[in-house]
Amino acid sequence: MNATIMHALDTTLAIPAESTISRTLYQDEQLKAVLFGFAAGQELSEHTAAVAAVLHIVQGEAHITLGDTAVTAHSQTWIHMPPRLPHSIRAITPVVMLLLLLKGEAPLIVPQ
Repeated sequence: MNATIMHALDTTLAIPAESTISRTLYQDEQLKAVLFGFAAGQELSEHTAAVAAVLHIVQGEAHITLGDTAVTAHSQTWIHMPPRLPHSIRAITPVVMLLLLLKGEAPLIVPQ
């Protein structure tokens, strides 16, 4: 079996006080999966990614800006971002977030 299985992402990282931590869980030619842990009040300042990405808030609550839009994301919030969208994240409570960087090109689907 070539599958990768991870259980209980919300307990995978011990988040140090006043810190942000990250751990790459998986990486291949098409996908990079990174688990982040943010202590309350910690943030990633505005930046962009060269590839499309998905943010999945596993645990906690965060203020997220996506271009000109601001949202409060709670546990189990899922956000898809196109490449080069300016975004930032500030943890309101301790946060565990799964980041999926979609590195491969989308497959071309040809109607039959």
